[in-house]
Amino acid sequence: MALRLEPYLYAAPSLLLIAAIMLVPLVTGLSYAFHDLILLDPLSGDFVGLDHFREMLDDDGFWTALRNTVVWTAVSVALQFGFGLILALLLDRPFPGRGLVQALVFLPWAVPGFLSGLTWAWLFNPVIGPLPHWLHGLGLLATPENILSDPHLALWGPIAANVWWGIPFFAITLLAALQSIPKDIYEAAAMDGAGPLLRFRRVTLPLLAPTIAITVMLRTVWVANFAELIVVMTKGGPADATQILSSYIFTLAFQRLDFGYASAVAAVLLVLLLAYAAAVMVLRHAMTERA
Repeated sequence: MALRLEPYLYAAPSLLLIAAIMLVPLVTGLSYAFHDLILLDPLSGDFVGLDHFREMLDDDGFWTALRNTVVWTAVSVALQFGFGLILALLLDRPFPGRGLVQALVFLPWAVPGFLSGLTWAWLFNPVIGPLPHWLHGLGLLATPENILSDPHLALWGPIAANVWWGIPFFAITLLAALQSIPKDIYEAAAMDGAGPLLRFRRVTLPLLAPTIAITVMLRTVWVANFAELIVVMTKGGPADATQILSSYIFTLAFQRLDFGYASAVAAVLLVLLLAYAAAVMVLRHAMTERA
């Protein structure tokens, strides 16, 4: 009996530390969702049950943030993955100066999110930045205006910054997965008459599938929770046009100081992301068994 418990005793300090650092704040934060907790109101703190969740049903700001979260996450992750895969395929081939190019490609990942958002906000400023003039020259804008002030276009500014900032994540992980594929598989496929496109479809993509599933799932969760660019570039405006759930939580908690309602919105976001992650894992397991 003692021998069977011994491994768990060795792991107990780590498990207790994880519980203290992760589970205690999580449970505490979720408990706030059921309390009327307003920071500057000394009389708040009463248990309100599901009132915050009922309030969400009639909260236009919540539904706008939810729609924006879907667009923000789907477009950002899709473009990051697409450009990251292209870069990984290019960097997988030897060429002069590849080390320098790899360093330059991975450079955006080392830039803090706050600095990235600030830089892109300057780039979209028509007074000091070139992007509005370039977009006007390409015929995409009628005038060289700041799209961050246009409710119909503002969300695309942070999306552009997010795509630039997140491409290296996919490039790094997919390049590592590509370099782990044995080259003799490609040689055998080439000897069987498979061209580059067929080798990519029948060899590269199937062998990359596990890495793709995990990286897309992780990046989706990160992007959905990534409010830094939104807060720095637009603060959720104009007129909540760029508000996503994570930035809406920030606005509720640290500007309106309504920690109870902010925690309720955070609980909804947590449930949505857990459901998404579970669906991805089930789908991946089903595809693995089919293969």
